[in-house]
Formats: sequence, structure tokens, C-alpha cells
Amino acid sequence: MSDQSFESNPRGRRRGAKSSQPLLIVLSGPSGVGKDAVLARMRRSERHFHYVVTATTRPRRAREKNGVNYHFLSRKEFQQMIHKKQFLEWANVYSNYYGVPKDEVSPTLSKGVDTIVKVDVQGAATLKKILPQAVFIFLMPPSVRALEKRLKRRRSESSEDLALRLATARRETGSLPLFDYVITSHQNKLDEVVSQIDAIVTAEKCRVKPRTLEL
Repeated sequence: MSDQSFESNPRGRRRGAKSSQPLLIVLSGPSGVGKDAVLARMRRSERHFHYVVTATTRPRRAREKNGVNYHFLSRKEFQQMIHKKQFLEWANVYSNYYGVPKDEVSPTLSKGVDTIVKVDVQGAATLKKILPQAVFIFLMPPSVRALEKRLKRRRSESSEDLALRLATARRETGSLPLFDYVITSHQNKLDEVVSQIDAIVTAEKCRVKPRTLEL
């Protein structure tokens, strides 16, 4: 057996370890905590993951691209997918629907590709029941004040929506027992956050008893 069989790659897969079980990483946290920014930084650094594109009925924001940031659907289209059972999980969040299409997850995992999906805390709770062997990571804001600044800077919420999101964020921190790991998400330290995710992936790849997903 060559030495290559035992080499570890911190960017999401073990070289030469074809029998390694793929990981499904569920990244969650309060609205505005920086989930999209973290994933964007990971994409730019060419980490070897399939990044799941979730679906939503919320309006597209400036600079967002359909099929890249989200699959932007009408309510009718979303409801048709619900009826056809095409979502792994879905929920109504802040008066809009969000869901994880099955065809964004199952094919890549069956090919042995590590997969990462971004969901809200409600979605993470649902996935925990369906796929408890996934790796659940909670992004925590440094403080409620820091989260408020981020949301205000986004300029996409009314004062009423902002208050609702902050109240929800306070409640969501009580969901930490659902998760395997927690990372404090500092807006100006994205590389540090990504490095911690790398460390989690490396640790998971070194488990004596690997997680086994059954979809």
C-alpha cells in the first residue's frame, strides 16, 4: 500500500481514501450571522465540496444570482415541489418559503462528494431528525449588537423585520444542543472561520467510526 493512501487533505477529502464516507455538513445560524459570506470565501479558495443551492420564494436581493445564491421560485412553483416531495426539508421563515431540493444533495453524496448545505435553525432541526449523522455547525454572532449592525448594513429589512430577526436570533441560541460544533463568526475574520470549518472536516475524516448517511 502506498503512503498516499494515508495522506490527509484539510480542504475536505482524504487523498487516495476512496472508501471514505462523504460528509453532509449543515451550516446554520441566525439571519445575518454571515453564512453566505463564509460559503463565498470557501468557494473562492476552491475547497472540494458540493455547495447545495437551496430554494426560496423571497425576492432576490441586489447582486444575487438565480441558481447561484438561491433557486428563486414563485410560491406556486415552490408548492408544486412540496406536492411532488422534491424537498429534503422546507419551512416558512419570515413569511417566505425556504427548502433544500433533494436533487441538490442525494446525487453528490452517492458519488462520495462531501456536501455542504446552508439552512436556518428551523431547517437544521428538521435535518437533525432526518439525517442525524450529518455534521451540524452553528455560526454564532460575537454579540447581539454585532448582529444588529450587520442586519442594518444589509438594508433589506424594515425596522419591524429587524426587531423580529433579533428576537429570533436570541431564541435560536437556545438550539445549540442540536449542533455538533459552534463557531463565532467575526465579520472581519472570515479566513479564521473557514479554517475552523477545515479543522472540523479534518477531525471528522479521522473518526475511527465514520458517520454513515442514509438518504
